[in-house]
Amino acid sequence: MSGHTTELVVFAVLFLVVSGMGFVAARWRRPQNIESLHEWGLGGRNFGSWITWFLVGGDLYTAYTFVAVPALVFGAGAIGFYALPYTVVVYPLVFLVLARMWSVSHVHGFVTPADFVRARFGSPTLALVIALTGLVATMPYIALQLVGIEAVLKSMGITGHLPIIIAFAILAAYTYQSGLRAPALIAFVKDTLIYIVILAAVIYIPAKLGGWGTIFDAAQAKFDATPVKTDGITLNAANQLQYITLAFGSALALFLYPHSLTGVLASKNRGVIKRNMAALPAYSFLLGLIALLGFMAIAAGTKPIGTDTNTIIPRLFDQMFPDWFTGVAYAAVGIGALVPAAIMSIAAANLFTRNIYREYLNKQATDAQEAKVSKLVSLVVKVGAVLCILLLDPQFSIDLQLIGGVIILQTLPSVALGLYTRWFHRGGLITGWAAGLAAGVWMLYLIPNPAKGKAHFGGSAFALEKLGLDTPMTVYAGFLALAVNLVVSVLATLAFRAAKVADGEDATSRGDYFADEGDPRVKELDLSASH
Repeated sequence: MSGHTTELVVFAVLFLVVSGMGFVAARWRRPQNIESLHEWGLGGRNFGSWITWFLVGGDLYTAYTFVAVPALVFGAGAIGFYALPYTVVVYPLVFLVLARMWSVSHVHGFVTPADFVRARFGSPTLALVIALTGLVATMPYIALQLVGIEAVLKSMGITGHLPIIIAFAILAAYTYQSGLRAPALIAFVKDTLIYIVILAAVIYIPAKLGGWGTIFDAAQAKFDATPVKTDGITLNAANQLQYITLAFGSALALFLYPHSLTGVLASKNRGVIKRNMAALPAYSFLLGLIALLGFMAIAAGTKPIGTDTNTIIPRLFDQMFPDWFTGVAYAAVGIGALVPAAIMSIAAANLFTRNIYREYLNKQATDAQEAKVSKLVSLVVKVGAVLCILLLDPQFSIDLQLIGGVIILQTLPSVALGLYTRWFHRGGLITGWAAGLAAGVWMLYLIPNPAKGKAHFGGSAFALEKLGLDTPMTVYAGFLALAVNLVVSVLATLAFRAAKVADGEDATSRGDYFADEGDPRVKELDLSASH
């Protein structure tokens, strides 16, 4: 820890200030009674444009984003920029879907995507499948926020797991007390710090290294010297299809995660969502600058701590910035882990409470009972995330998150397509989900990573030659798995219809609700018109 005292003090002070804000958040926009999922889990469904901007942005652009994206660019080059098109493409894709989901959820009191599926397809089983899928996909995502904090602590010379346990204990305490209001309030500080750090980095570091020309020349020289065909500062024939399908598949998956929808459902009206979907691509500009840090690290000759490439960017900051500003940068990454981790744990807890506890364990649960169960489950989820880091190789956590993306994509037919059509039979959707999941895990199992000595689960780039095609190209495994899901869902639906198997009742087609209650300018929305 010698030599890092200033950084550690600045980091600790900012971390404690933010933690204090988390506890104060319980009194911010305080309701008469916070003991309900609508208040504790969704902040009273009353967040305006600015709060939603920071909340959703803080939810989607996590600590792992700021650590892993530039680390990928550092190691593989242009393929790491897939995060840019995917975060640009996603907002037009979900612009109409999310506004529609808000309307249905607002009127019917839905808290989770599985709530919607339960009502839309009249199937508790399908809702359970969607809920479990969301839980499994979210858990490793929370663990990865710990990886971001761990990379910062390592760079300050702090080893061992005790600091992470303390950090998450504080996070658990204020999330338990304040619910979604805590990350909503903290997100203001988190995003402000990150904007300051990144803008300073892209101006200050290139000036110290001799300009952008020097940085790109150094990156080009590094990749030219490697035998790997898929790296380089530009894409090539070997990785273009992987880049396209990874970007598009990731875009489709992003707002299927329960924590993404939690921020959206907390908005007070459709206008807030529409304004945010139009404005949030501004974060993608920031993400492009963050990715360029990977090339800067190459030019600066930055070395990771041991074999942990996640420490590349914290090490770059330590190498290039004065100690006090390095502390600010570390705090930005650390706080950047707390906001999404809090929202993810709340979303996971809401899924369990609404779609497992209330559906199968206590059908007559009161609002207060639901809130209490969610609070307790949010603690259990955080403990589980900490155990992932303590008991598993962090690299395995990254693999789990990779699997999580493929898994959550399998909810797209039920959740996203279900908003626009009820043609699919509930049995067909469950069959398609199972087939897509099996195909996705099978493909991931077949992907090696020779560089890390892994025979299985070595990445998301599935070689098309494994399907008998004579090509060196690879494709994102989640994209193919979703295609399998859709094809099987269609065929199974046709089979169930031909066999005259009864379908569930649609509880969202009564046409008795408005897109935005109290606003006469908003027309009535009736999902039954989409049958």
